[in-house]
Amino acid sequence: MQILHYEHGEKYEPHFDYFHDQVNQALGGHRIATVLMYLSDVQKGGETIFPNSEGRFTQQKDDSWSDCAKNGYAVKPQKGDALLFFSLHPDAKTDPESLHGSCPVIEGEKWSATKWIHVRSFEKPDKQRSNEACEDENVLCPQWAAQGECVKNPLYMVGSKESAGFCRKSCNVCAL
Repeated sequence: MQILHYEHGEKYEPHFDYFHDQVNQALGGHRIATVLMYLSDVQKGGETIFPNSEGRFTQQKDDSWSDCAKNGYAVKPQKGDALLFFSLHPDAKTDPESLHGSCPVIEGEKWSATKWIHVRSFEKPDKQRSNEACEDENVLCPQWAAQGECVKNPLYMVGSKESAGFCRKSCNVCAL
């Protein structure tokens, strides 16, 4: 869990919680979900914003929202509240609507805590997986393969030249 503190004018630019680089892939992989807990009220600003969210078009905002918050779907920080959002769809595909950031604090200060839920353990780096290895990394691989995920989600299931898949055995792609 991380504790975050924002003072007047501080913000966090919009970003994704999924990764395409080898370092983060080895250290737990994508963040499936994020739990953001608000530890303080913020008098003005400091909203969590989702600039790509479908809800950005329908959320009504009055003058109590910062200008930044008006550029997407936004959540005001209120002490004791928590926000849960997902970075991946149920089929493990990345969700571009999960782009998120923190608007600048205008009045007061913002304290929050985050808990990230990763695809794999963040504590232990991945062992090197090889495209030659014929094993499944998840007990649900046979079920996913039966549902067609080897074709629908080949990067995760089968892999690529750069990264071995997690369900090679169930997808029947092992070299004999």
